[in-house]
Amino acid sequence: MQQNEFIKIVSPFKDRLFRLAKRLLVSTEEAEDATQEVLVKLWTKHDSLHELKSVEAMAMTMTKNYCLDQLKSKRAGNMSIVHNNYTDNQASLQQKLEDEDSLSWVEKIINDLPEQQKLIVQMRDIEQYEFEYIAKILEMNETAVRVALSRARKTIREIMTKTHNYGIG
Repeated sequence: MQQNEFIKIVSPFKDRLFRLAKRLLVSTEEAEDATQEVLVKLWTKHDSLHELKSVEAMAMTMTKNYCLDQLKSKRAGNMSIVHNNYTDNQASLQQKLEDEDSLSWVEKIINDLPEQQKLIVQMRDIEQYEFEYIAKILEMNETAVRVALSRARKTIREIMTKTHNYGIG
């Protein structure tokens, strides 16, 4: 496989690898390093990539595993999920402040979810991956992914309801 062919294969999902790494590692620099490591590993396997059903699935799995290994080696238990894709240019200042407040609460709640639920929320609700794909990457069955996502969403909803009703989390 030529370098140009390799670039064509990995370009469509390279940003997703970075976003997953960023969600897990928090630091932009560490996420960039992780993405680079995964791409280098993929390049070393470039001759066999055409045999794979999904290079992207393999790359996402490699990214997840690399990041989790990095976190284990650092003994870091403090992960952050950041979602900056939401903006509403038409909203009033008051609405924007309320939205930002709600988004920061959701972020905080997601941070406190179990690691597996955090990953599933990231992949399904933020990255918009299909259940089958998430199950493959996380080495789970689809039903388990759906149940974990449902529990994560329920936890987020319950805490957000409590926060809005009482003003505290």
